[in-house]
Amino acid sequence: QLQASGGGLVQAGGSLRLSCAASGFTVDDYTIGWFRQAPGKEREGISCMRRSTGNTYYRDSVKGRFTISSDNAKNTVYLQMNSLKPEDTAVYYCAVDFVYSCNTGPAKYSSWGQGTLVTVSS
Repeated sequence: QLQASGGGLVQAGGSLRLSCAASGFTVDDYTIGWFRQAPGKEREGISCMRRSTGNTYYRDSVKGRFTISSDNAKNTVYLQMNSLKPEDTAVYYCAVDFVYSCNTGPAKYSSWGQGTLVTVSS
């Protein structure tokens, strides 16, 4: 089970840190992905990590601004988002893929958090 949190309203250029707390499995053993869905758009994968293999991925639009990390003691994955832009506005979801390496295909992820809204004002 996954619980996403940390969304909110922030001005352009600001920062937020999203958290994805897991229960029932160890986040460092599997692929954790962050996705977002803006109104009227499809859900897109923006970052993922499989800590056990050191594999990470960032979508081009967030490279250099977002950082994915994990805290094994808290069994939580984070998405640090800096230099936020209005186009980053979306509902953000975390999800776990128990089978595959880091990937951005939503269909491969079997368990999803409930989503947290990020709104970036201009």
